[in-house]
Amino acid sequence: MASVELQGISKRFGELSVIAGLDLRIDEGEFVVFVGPSGCGKSTLLRMIAGLEDVSGGHLWIGDREVTDVDPAKRGVAMVFQSYALYPHMSVRDNMGFALTLDGTSAAEREQRVMAAARVLKIEHLIDRRPARLSGGQRQRVAIGRAIVRDPDVFLFDEPLSNLDAALRGEMRMELARLHQRLGATMIYVTHDQVEAMTLADKIVVLDRGRIQQVGHPMDVYGRPSNLFVATFIGSPKMNIIDVVAGEAADGLVSLAHPDLPPLAVAVDDTAVTKGAPLKLGIRPNDLRFDVAEGGIVVKVGFVERHGDQTIVNCETENGLTLNIAIPGNVATMPGNTHRLGLDATLCHLFAEDGRLISRQA
Repeated sequence: MASVELQGISKRFGELSVIAGLDLRIDEGEFVVFVGPSGCGKSTLLRMIAGLEDVSGGHLWIGDREVTDVDPAKRGVAMVFQSYALYPHMSVRDNMGFALTLDGTSAAEREQRVMAAARVLKIEHLIDRRPARLSGGQRQRVAIGRAIVRDPDVFLFDEPLSNLDAALRGEMRMELARLHQRLGATMIYVTHDQVEAMTLADKIVVLDRGRIQQVGHPMDVYGRPSNLFVATFIGSPKMNIIDVVAGEAADGLVSLAHPDLPPLAVAVDDTAVTKGAPLKLGIRPNDLRFDVAEGGIVVKVGFVERHGDQTIVNCETENGLTLNIAIPGNVATMPGNTHRLGLDATLCHLFAEDGRLISRQA
């Protein structure tokens, strides 16, 4: 295994800049997830690490070697693609060992490494089958096994689970997490699914429009998003965002005004908030209290989305403010019901007009 370091990495297609001077370090043995919406540059960044895309500017290091202009086959990386890309006429054994065959590895060593990978992935009983006789999850295990036998310094995964159904995706997430624990390898994983990112990562890199928005442990990114984009992208259900107006600021607190909210003051890092400035107040659906006895925000239920263990309730105030609240699955409500929602200022996130977080950590 090896570390990966990006120093001012950029990518341009003609005049179009898709990656803008990124700096990032990934330590040995880390499982790092690049996450962001479609078109944010995450797959392009992964392909540059693999050597499948040229680097327009900056330097790329794997371990103690600069590999910016090194041939992909000599970088010590192995990539698992969204498409399984298995050879249909070859058995599982031959698919997994194909790269070793090209490298001139002896038949005995090739068999040893293929079977060792098959045991790790629990597919020994499939070793003589062809891909047509495998399920989607089994094919993905073979594709991962093909990477394992190469014993790379770094594993690269480009949305490897997106072709699987929901139940199988959940199962394969756990398999990948266990695989990382067993191998202790450096892994970089690309996904647009923030649930996958939260589940798998030691460290999340949130990308938007070719720029890093935040890097950190999943729960740190969830609990203290650096800006409005991260706040609304990470977390399911999505964070509620309310347009508010700044009132008086004193002693590290700023009062906030909105016709549907009770009196509210939020702790801020920057006490120089201008009175009357437009701000964004964020509150996660699971941080709202349901059915408080008095005060709070009066809402009418629009629709109810039941997930079993929890229920997402979409509500609207008399003035048209829409809020989502997450409640236990056994709590009863229905469209048309009226409720009061409690709001705790210490659980709120406050963002400036430019999107940066200005509320202070509780």
